[in-house]
Amino acid sequence: MWRELPNHLLVRPKNDHLHDFLYKSLYILSNHKVFDENFSSTYFSSLMEKLWQTLINCIIISAAILLHCLISCRARAVLPHSAERKGTWKLLLNNTGVVGVHMVLTHWNTVILLDRSGSGRSGYQLRHRLNGTRCKGTHDDLSDPTCYAHSVEYSISNNSIRRLNLMSDTFSSSGSILSDGRIIESGGFGDASTRIHYFGPCKSGDNCDWSLGKKHLSQKRWYASSQILPSDDRIIVVGGRGSFTYEFIPKMSTNGNVFHLRFLQQTNDGNEDGNNLYPIVHLSVDGKLFIFANRDSILFNYKQNRVVKKFPRIPGIGSRSYPSTGSSVILPLDQKDGFRKVEVMICGGAASGANAAARQGRFLKGLNSCGRMLITGNNHKWKMENMPGPRLMNDMVLLPTGHVLIINGAKRGCAGWRNAARPALEPYLYNPKKTLGRRFTVLKSTKIARMFHSSAILVPDGSVLVAGSNPNNQYIYKNASHPTELRLQAFIPDYMGKEYSHQRPHNVSIDINSKEGVAYGNEFLVRFLLQSKPSKYLAFSAYAPPFTTHSLSMNQRLLRLRCTRIISDAKGWLNATVVAPPSANVAPSGFYLLSVVNEGIPSISEWIKFIQPAST
Repeated sequence: MWRELPNHLLVRPKNDHLHDFLYKSLYILSNHKVFDENFSSTYFSSLMEKLWQTLINCIIISAAILLHCLISCRARAVLPHSAERKGTWKLLLNNTGVVGVHMVLTHWNTVILLDRSGSGRSGYQLRHRLNGTRCKGTHDDLSDPTCYAHSVEYSISNNSIRRLNLMSDTFSSSGSILSDGRIIESGGFGDASTRIHYFGPCKSGDNCDWSLGKKHLSQKRWYASSQILPSDDRIIVVGGRGSFTYEFIPKMSTNGNVFHLRFLQQTNDGNEDGNNLYPIVHLSVDGKLFIFANRDSILFNYKQNRVVKKFPRIPGIGSRSYPSTGSSVILPLDQKDGFRKVEVMICGGAASGANAAARQGRFLKGLNSCGRMLITGNNHKWKMENMPGPRLMNDMVLLPTGHVLIINGAKRGCAGWRNAARPALEPYLYNPKKTLGRRFTVLKSTKIARMFHSSAILVPDGSVLVAGSNPNNQYIYKNASHPTELRLQAFIPDYMGKEYSHQRPHNVSIDINSKEGVAYGNEFLVRFLLQSKPSKYLAFSAYAPPFTTHSLSMNQRLLRLRCTRIISDAKGWLNATVVAPPSANVAPSGFYLLSVVNEGIPSISEWIKFIQPAST
């Protein structure tokens, strides 16, 4: 029960809940001697009146704020770019001529596509064979694979195709990009399994082509993986069907050409066509290799031919390696931690027994889980989360924003000829910095199935080219569940929309002191324009383009570079001083796409080359 106030404060208002609340509040204050005994009733009445008026004003202001929020939220909900933050699809070509089983971007802004010659007639007929004799379109010519192109060069600027000549069947091969921009392709099928091909990117009109290397691999490499190493433009080629070894291009020494890797033998699942082909290989910042096959992974010192560390097995039942075929990236490396933190992410794969079931016409549901694990430091534990749906044969593309695009693939089955069902038409966007449970966004679906033998790569304008798909042993356009696909598409992320033009950095150029490139640790200047003031969320990313095939983006990595200062000149140009990566372990020498990212909106990328400092 409330005690009565002293008589000289007994000015209790009428029966009103709000007045009653004020009255009781003042009563409490008086009981705690906030007011002394000389507190007059006149002053109390005046105070009550002021408090009442203040409370009314607060209610009016609160109501106005609430109404404004409701209107504002409703308005934002109907904005076109807000309602459609799912990207768009654009058809670029109806016929690339060949299936994009392998794709790689050159620093001349062209894209090389490779297919298997064993598929027979491609969609691009040639006038002459490799030996120079004419293809006349006779019955014999129709069955002659050398009368058809099996590699083409796509010009991004002209949206056109130029046919290329391959000397052998590079089907299911591996590749990397050397520091001078040349593509090195290793292995393949049949007579190509020990061969090495080179492609020197060239300017428009130079008509460069594939050339066959004079030296061969020491062991057959079919379904092997390739990783460029930090020094001497050396490539390591790991695994392959029946090959539990690795070797180098060029050779490390004359004493030994092939090195046994017991890990590949231990992870081989003979009942499921291996399930450790196309092993995932990432270069860590300490110069060692992260190698993942089937469900297991190691940290490997290739210089000493020694396993440094065995990581925990990724949780869950099923496999992530070919033919189960999940995908992987190193999450963006960041200067904020001195490029010391390396976190690997692996998504998708096939259920246990999927390969055997597919051969019987049963397509088991794929894996919907992703695992993230730090491979640096001493605390290694897979952190698992689920994609919006099951997926295998998916490609994972690092975007300039630091997000990961998960695209292509199927929901059931495994890789191989007609071994999968239910194409995964909706890309997923993954934001690594959001909280668990809020990282995935489902994007706009395509109408074209991208199943076995499809690929996806990032190009300089920030879009992602998607090509390929052929679950058939030959080129088949009719009477197949999933016909051979020769259409070339671009997936255009939401950040490329015109509504973000005021946030997008424009007219990016790079000023360096040497024509050779920027030496590790050195500064270089990046000039650009912005329609508004740069935000505190301005970033500079450098992207290493991969050799992509069978859901592997070999050598792909994205770095967040340090910016030491930004100065605006009299003409409105912003001049940013940016620091190159510290070493080849962090970023192997070669060409990178540099993007300026303002509030999550990237510029069109420009090419930059990172090199070793000149010896003194």
